[in-house]
Parts: sequence; structure tokens; C-alpha cells
Amino acid sequence: MGASCFTLQMTALSPNQQWEFSATSYNSSPMKQFESYVICTSPRSGSTLLCRLLSEVGNAGLPDSHFHEPTLNEWLSEYGFGISEFNTRREALSAIFRAALEYGKGKSNVFGLRLQRHSFDFFIEQLRVLYPSLLDDKSRIEAAFGNTLFIHLTRENKLDQAVSYVRAQQSGLWHLAPDGTEIERLSEPQEPTYDPTAIEAQLRLSEQMDKDWQSWFVSGGINPIRITYDELSAEPYRTLGGLLKELGLEQDPRAEVTPPTAKLADATNREWAERFRSEGRS
Repeated sequence: MGASCFTLQMTALSPNQQWEFSATSYNSSPMKQFESYVICTSPRSGSTLLCRLLSEVGNAGLPDSHFHEPTLNEWLSEYGFGISEFNTRREALSAIFRAALEYGKGKSNVFGLRLQRHSFDFFIEQLRVLYPSLLDDKSRIEAAFGNTLFIHLTRENKLDQAVSYVRAQQSGLWHLAPDGTEIERLSEPQEPTYDPTAIEAQLRLSEQMDKDWQSWFVSGGINPIRITYDELSAEPYRTLGGLLKELGLEQDPRAEVTPPTAKLADATNREWAERFRSEGRS
């Protein structure tokens, strides 16, 4: 699982630091109850913020990167299984998906999954093993998780996304709480340095990930709900309310949700992006 969504403990804030959200829908489609949702995304697109918002409301499951690492052994280890417990790969996969479904629902009736693009191919391969008689990816996902809403969470400014990724990778710090407490650190602190080669490589990768998601949506006849990093970071509670309505979930519009993450981008991010552009690299 991705550690950024697994940690559910929120920092308590004073009442005047809490926020209210309203259930504002993105379109006029009638409310429909979904059994699951998949957040289709790529790194540094705001998925941790969205996962934590959805987790805290209580009736929208515990969205997480349940299939983050693309190896069967990692999946088995995540849910406390050993490969020797199963006679076939299909038996092992069946146990893993049942365990993920139970965890991802939490105390609700809705399963939430964050699916990073780098995990996608292996994830789909395993679903083909688990449901060999089904003919397309969407039907296999729904066989595992029920009627599913697909959400495409993307960051339109790909250079900012690449800079954010490279800086987090160098510094080891991926997410902060609003009070400055570290939520996710993957390595010891170190001073980040401008690396145009790494930024360019990540920029191209981020662009390709979005293209790959879009191709998959088109080929599978999937019309996802589309959320951008900018709208999510600017109006997280309006975005949350709209998404809950799309999921067919009733939510008290007076309910309060604690702001779960702080924005890490600062003057250094802006300086790197401006320097990268001035060098004619984008």
C-alpha cells in the first residue's frame, strides 16, 4: 500500500481551523450508488489529499494504493499471506483481492482504490488471471469490486508536477500535515539540488502517464469523473462534496473535515521551474 494514503490519523485543529464542504456535483447526472471507485492518477497529482479527505468522511471507504508494488510477493506480504498457503496463483490472488476489498471499505459499504499508473499493467495482468472468462478490463475490475466509478485525477501543469516529484525524491519528504508534522518521509533528510536531467525525464514520464490513462479510458469505453490538481488544492471541500454526490453518498453538508495535508511547493519549486524553462527545456 502507498504509505501516503495508509496513515489515517489526522492532526487535531481548533474549531476555527476546520472547514465545511457542500455536496456540489460536477454535472447534472442522477445520483447513482456505486460499490467502489478507482482513482486513476500519477505521482504528485494530489491523490494523497483526495484519499485522506475521502477516508475522513467515514462513509466513502479507505482509499489506498492497495496494489502499489507490482509483485505478487509484495501483495501477499501486505496482507499477511505466504505463497505456500496456496496451491495456485489464482487462489492467492483471490485471497489478496478479498483482503484488499475488506480493508478498502473500512466501516463503509464502498471500496476505494488509488491506482498509480506504474502499478497498472501488473494489476490488470493479475485480474486477467483471476477472471479469465471476462473479456475486458472494466468488467474484471467490477467483478472484483462491484459497480465502479472511475476518477481521473491529473495535474495539468506537468512541469510543476515533475519538479515536485524530483524535489520530494531528493529530500525524502513527500507529505506534510497542516501543522508541519511529517506524514510521509521515505529517506533521511538531504538538501535538494536542481537537476534538469531528472526533471526532464520525470516531465516526459508524467506526460506519458496521462496519455496512457486517456488511451485506456477510450479503449474501454470509460467516461471518468475528471478532477485536476488545481481545483482540488484550491477548493478541496467543494471537490469532495461533488465527488461524494457522484458516488451516490448522502453526506450532511454541515459536516466538518479537518484539512489533511499542506502544500509543499514553495519558492524553490518556482525557481526550478523558471530555470528549467529559461534553459529552453520545455
